[in-house]
Amino acid sequence: MKLIIAVVQDKDSNRLINALSHENFQTTKLATTGGFLKEGNTTLMIGCQDEHIDDALKIIKENCSQREQMVAPISPMGGNADSYIPKPVKVEVGGATVFILPIESFYRF
Repeated sequence: MKLIIAVVQDKDSNRLINALSHENFQTTKLATTGGFLKEGNTTLMIGCQDEHIDDALKIIKENCSQREQMVAPISPMGGNADSYIPKPVKVEVGGATVFILPIESFYRF
């Protein structure tokens, strides 16, 4: 048995949860915040048997799209913020960061 931890953008979370549920994967949803853009994201915990890992990864890949987003950079530390004119830059967001952990035992009470 494995535990899949998938960190996805909030925009993709409902679509992904519905797709996983449709294929009988049970998920636990945690609201989290990303460190880079300081935006909300969703962390899903998905427990599944070893033989279903590839199916779960396929569903995650199909439902978490990458896209470009314009972001205003943060003013430089220690510099004069009055003369700093932030220019928005394009960054790639979305997709999923996935961790797969072995589970020694599992209990449901």
